[in-house]
Amino acid sequence: MARSVIFLVAIFLSFCTLSCIAQQQPCTTYKFSNNKQFSSCSDLPVLSSSLHWNYHPLSSRVEVAFRHTGVTDRRWIAWAINPTSGGMIGSQAIVSFQRTDGSLAVYTSPITSYGTRLEHGNLSFPVLDLSATNQNNEMIIYASLELHGNISTVNHLWQVGPMSENTPMMHSVAPSSPNVKSMGSLDFLSGRIKATRSSSTTLKNVHGILNTVSWGILMPVGAVIARYLKRFESAGPLWFYLHVSCQLLAYILGGLSRFGTGIFLGIRSHGIEHSCHKIIGIVLFCLATAQVFGGLVRPDKDSKYRPFFNWFHFLAGCSTLILSIFNIYKGFDVLHAARFWRLTYSGIILTLLLVTLLLEICTRWCLPITKRSMSNTVDKNTSTVTAVAEMEV
Repeated sequence: MARSVIFLVAIFLSFCTLSCIAQQQPCTTYKFSNNKQFSSCSDLPVLSSSLHWNYHPLSSRVEVAFRHTGVTDRRWIAWAINPTSGGMIGSQAIVSFQRTDGSLAVYTSPITSYGTRLEHGNLSFPVLDLSATNQNNEMIIYASLELHGNISTVNHLWQVGPMSENTPMMHSVAPSSPNVKSMGSLDFLSGRIKATRSSSTTLKNVHGILNTVSWGILMPVGAVIARYLKRFESAGPLWFYLHVSCQLLAYILGGLSRFGTGIFLGIRSHGIEHSCHKIIGIVLFCLATAQVFGGLVRPDKDSKYRPFFNWFHFLAGCSTLILSIFNIYKGFDVLHAARFWRLTYSGIILTLLLVTLLLEICTRWCLPITKRSMSNTVDKNTSTVTAVAEMEV
């Protein structure tokens, strides 16, 4: 009974990690306080930002609202279009920040060097109706742009950085920083946004997929199989083979392949650390290794050490289950995964939780009642047969 309670608590704590999926409000449901309306929008992949716009093809005029959320300190924000290339140099930026006196600065700034301090200057195209707001922990820049050449697809960039008094300071330039990923192409007409990816993006996605499939899905499924399927007599030895298959596959994908890609990504990070995600990953690798190789030295059923081994195996499994699911969501944060992937994985975990509860009810109460009922029926039939036989004698 104690193990059942601990196992259910472990599943419940794992499900509680779903709180990690909290994100900014999607752009499609956002309502501007000044009642402005925008026909198109996109949640940008990094820096907790979104872009809203109205595009007028005949005049090549576009009204934009660049929105940055989660503002808890004084910082500068900027959104820019680069008419000549996809990089920083040559971009035409709109900048906003809160001055030390509390007032809000908003102006245009052409970027001509990497050492820019975002000085005031005119852009290569007209900018009208420039304004900004800073309230409810979010900053918004509003502007109306008159683009040249009747174009609808542009290279755009967005940035966030620290302040020193009233001077914008350089943002992070580490290779794995979100600041170096905040650029891409934008089609105002179709609404399609394509972010520029770094060379390590594919490897990061592979690492994330291995992590999710192994630790986040196979491991919980194997735990449920080991806990409940063996209680059904009709399952025979099938539960054991299914459990071992899930655990070994999870260890190969998550313990070896995932761990290897994680080390390689850490080497390429050049000082950028995701400490919490990395530490939990190391702990998971150690627990999984102990689980796998511990099975090779498992004491016999009659050994006095077998109960200690069983408790270690059980508690290590529950710890691995909880930490793995939590670390999946930490990985989503590191990869800035789209809301779709978070919700999909949350749906999988919710389904496993419901299945676990149903199996607990079925195996803890329904099966014993059924067995007792069948046993009583057999006893009654046996008694009846015995009585009839005695009467005939």
